[in-house]
Amino acid sequence: YADVAADRAALGRWLAAVRRYGFAVMTGAPTESGTLCKIAELFGYVRETNYGRWFEVRAEVNPNNLAYTNLGLQAHTDNPYRTPVPGIQLLHCLQNNTSGGLSTLVDSLAVIEQVRLLDPQGFELLCRVPVRFEYRDASTHLVAVKPMIEVDGSGALCGVHYSPRLDDIALMSEADTRSYHRARKHLGQLLESPAFELRFKLEAGQLMMFDNNRILHGRTAFDPAEGHRQLQGCYIDRDGPRSLYRVLHQRAESQRAT
Repeated sequence: YADVAADRAALGRWLAAVRRYGFAVMTGAPTESGTLCKIAELFGYVRETNYGRWFEVRAEVNPNNLAYTNLGLQAHTDNPYRTPVPGIQLLHCLQNNTSGGLSTLVDSLAVIEQVRLLDPQGFELLCRVPVRFEYRDASTHLVAVKPMIEVDGSGALCGVHYSPRLDDIALMSEADTRSYHRARKHLGQLLESPAFELRFKLEAGQLMMFDNNRILHGRTAFDPAEGHRQLQGCYIDRDGPRSLYRVLHQRAESQRAT
């Protein structure tokens, strides 16, 4: 944290890592509440949602989201029911005194390339069929419709919109419905496969930043009786870090040239 906050070259290396791998983990971050937003503003602008400027990830008595429980969370992307979806998520660990609650990350690009190789027809349906994602609570009702696999305007794969509790597909022919569900099941199995998963304990003072559509995240279950586990999260849009990376990269190239 100290290096990235004080040194533009270190900041550029951090952004290059996120660009290449889809995520990076920072160490040595202060553990005071709200520090997360100060760190996020090194890269872009905090995107406020109905969860607030930032949100607490800890077990609560009356949660309105599974993240606010001690249950395990399967690999997923956040907020597929928004337009646009938050591009970058940051999760900052303030305390983690449990043996469980391990963080999990999955690179969706590796998974969907496998789906494309093994089931080209199903892959095409996952790229094309509109899926309805919906979230509602007492004060919020959000709906967005988009394919499960995200492709940009040039045809390059970007990642997925994947949160199985929130999606609903449109009516299709019987043949396409069978093909779609076969491909969707295969996608889900691969996203849950240990072969594609990175699993680790996020310790106090560590922060992970990841592309919300490329890198799916989750966690294992934990026992609150063992100790306190508290993370804080927030979102920023992709364009901030991408713009800053280009500026720093071009500046570094100019300095090398002279």
